[in-house]
Amino acid sequence: MVIIGADCTRGVASNSIQCASCQKWVHKKCSGIKCNMYKVMRSFICRGCSNPVISTGHTSVDIGASANPEVVDTFCYLGDMLSVDGDADAAVEARIRTGWNKFRQLVPLLTNRDISLIRTGRLYSSGVQRSMLHGSETWPVRKENEVALQRAEMRMVKWMCDVKVQDKIQYKELRERL
Repeated sequence: MVIIGADCTRGVASNSIQCASCQKWVHKKCSGIKCNMYKVMRSFICRGCSNPVISTGHTSVDIGASANPEVVDTFCYLGDMLSVDGDADAAVEARIRTGWNKFRQLVPLLTNRDISLIRTGRLYSSGVQRSMLHGSETWPVRKENEVALQRAEMRMVKWMCDVKVQDKIQYKELRERL
């Protein structure tokens, strides 16, 4: 069986070959056949028939018996972590890491005393906070996930306000400053 060629139905004539499966005619030039056309005439299969996923829109693909797909517990898709058990733990951890990376990039601006805390708060909200919460509307969030996000945010806010844990200032008051 020869599986070569593209579906080309424009002006096929004497220099064409017919697909053994779907009976469509394909130009010899478009089929990709390099040898004598008559040698492969009975076994020629066009690209549409050899790859039914593309031509018919099926959603399943036969990967063959020799393929061993890797089974993983978590998978990163468009920056969001999907886990096999369906919870949001991996996604929350990844987003907290992303938030800290963004925070570290912006530390010179976020901790600058020449910039008002209100502007610092706006920068934090638009840059760091949004990167941490991106895609969170699709998470099945549990209380532990909320606590982890709040804990990371509190540490960042205390760093921006230059407040130590020993100062015992309420988080709500720090957020009002920003």
